[in-house]
Amino acid sequence: MAQPHLPPETPAFQQPASTPRPKLENETSQLAFMVVKARAFDAEVPASGDEDGSDMIDDRAVAALESGPDNPTEAELAAALRGLNVDQLEEVVALVLVGRGDFTAAEWPQALAQSRDVAARRGVTYLLETPLLGDLIEEGLDALGYNITDQEML
Repeated sequence: MAQPHLPPETPAFQQPASTPRPKLENETSQLAFMVVKARAFDAEVPASGDEDGSDMIDDRAVAALESGPDNPTEAELAAALRGLNVDQLEEVVALVLVGRGDFTAAEWPQALAQSRDVAARRGVTYLLETPLLGDLIEEGLDALGYNITDQEML
């Protein structure tokens, strides 16, 4: 019995070459911690309801979302960011740039190059003042092929 004629391998039949994801300086568990803290920090609201008679049960525990001196979320996020070395801080800034859509995953080296200037001048402050920081970091990680969803739950 004759073998059926198969078309020769052509580019139309080949799988596209996958771009290898870049190796990160930061541990994904460390980035997941920052994402969780950044989201908690973004969710904070100015303190209210301090009048007499207000208590945790009546207020449905919304005080947990209020910013104030006894809420350590900002301090924990800032400490995590300040604990990074220069390369790691540049990488977080670059993840934000990719997550925001300024660069694609294929342009990762350019995102890192631009992040060096920002990180050197005011990296931690820049990140703390970035709205939706946690979402942007996670979007950047997703674009590069990293998934931290499971680690966020820990």
